[in-house]
Amino acid sequence: MQDLPTAVLQELDRANELDSLKLAEKLQVDEQKIVGAIKSLEALGDVIETKIYQVKNWKLTAEGEEVASAGSHEARVFNQVPADGIPQPELIKKCGPWGKVGFSKAMSAGWIKIDKSQGAPVVQRLIESITDTVMDHIKGDDSSIDDKVKAEYKKRKLAEEVLTKHYTLQKGANFTTKIEKAPTELTADMIATGSWKTTSLKPYNLDALGVETGAGCLHPLLKVRAEYRQIFLEMGFSEMTTNKFVESSFWNFDALFQPQQHPARDAHDTFFISDPATSTNFPSDYLERVKKVHSEGGFGSQGYGYDWKIDEASKNLLRTHTTAVSARMLYEVAQKDTFEPVKMFSIDRVFRNETLDATHLAEFHQIEGVVADYNLTLGHCIGVINTFFTKLGIEKLRFKPAYNPYTEPSMEIFSYHEGLQKWVEIGNSGMFRPEMLLPMGLPEGVNCIGFGLSLERPTMIKYKIDNIRDLVGHKVNLDMVKRNPLCRIVKA
Repeated sequence: MQDLPTAVLQELDRANELDSLKLAEKLQVDEQKIVGAIKSLEALGDVIETKIYQVKNWKLTAEGEEVASAGSHEARVFNQVPADGIPQPELIKKCGPWGKVGFSKAMSAGWIKIDKSQGAPVVQRLIESITDTVMDHIKGDDSSIDDKVKAEYKKRKLAEEVLTKHYTLQKGANFTTKIEKAPTELTADMIATGSWKTTSLKPYNLDALGVETGAGCLHPLLKVRAEYRQIFLEMGFSEMTTNKFVESSFWNFDALFQPQQHPARDAHDTFFISDPATSTNFPSDYLERVKKVHSEGGFGSQGYGYDWKIDEASKNLLRTHTTAVSARMLYEVAQKDTFEPVKMFSIDRVFRNETLDATHLAEFHQIEGVVADYNLTLGHCIGVINTFFTKLGIEKLRFKPAYNPYTEPSMEIFSYHEGLQKWVEIGNSGMFRPEMLLPMGLPEGVNCIGFGLSLERPTMIKYKIDNIRDLVGHKVNLDMVKRNPLCRIVKA
């Protein structure tokens, strides 16, 4: 037999128009083979013209085939009910896996009833005989069945709708019954004989992509982090060292004037380390000043008035915020002979014992900014944060008064999330308290503004991601990570 594409062209030459389904019947081949031949002919250019049309058919499922041979579930249940009735549990057990469905359908059809007059429920017939319409429909021609009935059978998983694609063919502008494949490249013989001048070469597809190369890729968070870091550098900030994931409670809480009985220091909110469980290397004079301001007060503050314990301050933990890094850096600034204003930032991971949801993870990245200088105010703090987010292209900001142990006044930062269609908290900020700064040795009159922001939430806002678990975690689409473009933020 001649090759199938040629046979299709010859049939089309005689008929002028063909249907793939009828052509498959005429040539006595599977229609999918005809479709393959059509696809190969389409690749030749304008040899043929094709149109696709769909035909909707209904196909019985395995359960539908069973109904066609043995009867519907409800009919089989009805047939199991004797004239004098049968206890309901016995009937269900007797009918097997299709008993519950059949019983429910038979009750709805008014074929059977439950009699409880004798105590235990007994199933009895309401009519003498039935017509199994479902079986008749399943076995018969589906063209006469109402669409609503078909939908019901589909819902019962007795039948499924199958869409099949077919083609109609017509002659194209360059129709021919002889298939000639155009050469794909020049050969030495073509050049030697000069036949290349009259040879029709296959056109080059200059838009085709090459074979995809295997290579590593950066996670979107790292791309965004690089942009944020550049913004801080443009604003004159210097980067802090953030390589201490394990921190002591002293630097994470006590140095920030956070009391030892604060709920955040509970195991439900913090990951404590078991080995090594404690730290002992603290600046002794600074430790005493922190202890005094907590327990007795000082620097114009009455403190918390409790018995401060070194054992609590020595506990090791996974840092809950990068403000612990800021505390260490500010202490180093305070130890210099002459105070010099500083602007510092950090972007790194922190850990909290959070309940996981669409906007919270137990491990996330925090952006920290600290500015220390004389006569700073809350207005400076709002200005720095507004400038930072404006450079990110995020301009819908709100500030809400809040409470933090180590800042007063304090503000929560909110931004409008276009994907979630609501305001989402993206950070916290405020003026560091004197009880935190003065024990470090910073001069009187030096104020310090600080703000902590999430890296994940602004990224979600920028890329309109609704669920943080689609950005970080085991459910992330790796193709999204691989193909996500470089982060290009339109900066003000």
